[in-house]
Amino acid sequence: MSAVPHRRGWLKAAGASLAGLWLAACDRITTNPRGAAVLASAEGLTRRAQRRVTDRKALAREFPASEISSDFRANGSIDPAESAYRAHVAAGFADWRLVIDGLVERPLSLSLADLRAAPGRSQITRHDCVEGWSSIARWSGARLGPLLNQAGLRKNARYIVFHCADSLEQTADGSGRYYESIDLIDAYHPQTILAYAMNGQPLPVPHGAPVRLRVERQLGYKQAKYVMRLEAVEDFAHLGRGKGGFWEDRGYEWYAGI
Repeated sequence: MSAVPHRRGWLKAAGASLAGLWLAACDRITTNPRGAAVLASAEGLTRRAQRRVTDRKALAREFPASEISSDFRANGSIDPAESAYRAHVAAGFADWRLVIDGLVERPLSLSLADLRAAPGRSQITRHDCVEGWSSIARWSGARLGPLLNQAGLRKNARYIVFHCADSLEQTADGSGRYYESIDLIDAYHPQTILAYAMNGQPLPVPHGAPVRLRVERQLGYKQAKYVMRLEAVEDFAHLGRGKGGFWEDRGYEWYAGI
């Protein structure tokens, strides 16, 4: 058995347990300096090992149309209540704009029509959820790399942060708003897209309309839905609880490669 499928199976099994861990003991682990250091060390080792043995442009497996799942589960947020988002839904996203800013030379504000006109890609890939289930769908969207080139990343930009319209919880520090981040290696991967269509139809609200991230070599919780803004940053210590994503702030690994 190859290393990648073995890691996928292990991560899915471990992820199902991790969901319970978050509820029961994750805070105890991540707030303990020694435990947090062990987790961070293991994550860094995983990331370095995978990227050492895998071409950074190696493609995630793509499937024939005959294997598209008849029922692709929509999980997490499926209908955000945020007022500005509800207004976009009511208007059919006619006035929606994707902002790309932060450490860029030319901040962008892009409509759905702009994204559809940008260099794009369609791919039939498998979504592997940390809860232990998988589904296959065809995703079509704008490739992230060319959009970042259009904005012109500054030399100190290291990560791309995806700010989303959904909140999974309300907290005093505002960390309940969903966000996610990836580094530039994954941002420029040819299969990393801002998907605006699923199975040949406009992306439905339960799956993240109007745009969601697809970063196909990582687990499902990295596939941020309801993306409103992309921010190029040097680090993400100032965001949420400083771990790089909503679930990462609650004990998940920042790098979820498969």
